[in-house]
Amino acid sequence: MANRSAAALGQIIRSQRELAELSMRQFAQMAGISNPYLSQIERGLRAPSEHVLEGIASALKVSSDALYEQAGMPPPSEAQEENAVIEAIKDDPALTARQRAALVEVYAAFAGTSPASSRKRPRASGTE
Repeated sequence: MANRSAAALGQIIRSQRELAELSMRQFAQMAGISNPYLSQIERGLRAPSEHVLEGIASALKVSSDALYEQAGMPPPSEAQEENAVIEAIKDDPALTARQRAALVEVYAAFAGTSPASSRKRPRASGTE
């Protein structure tokens, strides 16, 4: 997770905690993590694992996917699917380096992602 993504996710977690009127100590206990670790997450210094984010989401009474969406990040399952496609392209011995680069670029264009960074996928509008 990029630092910008971790910072955005941390800000959302902090905002949600404050809206719930919970102290950092109370919330950390509810989420099953240490107070210093929660502080690092909220300040964007550490990115929570999927397991930790599940605990945080549960304490906030929201889904972890909702937290990812609010932060403008794809859920890990989507990110892993995108990475699997790109890795398959890069590992295909039948392709030249130029073909691999072109396929990754085309895939990124269709998937709404950039090979260098992860951006939120646009939602289908149903008007195509």
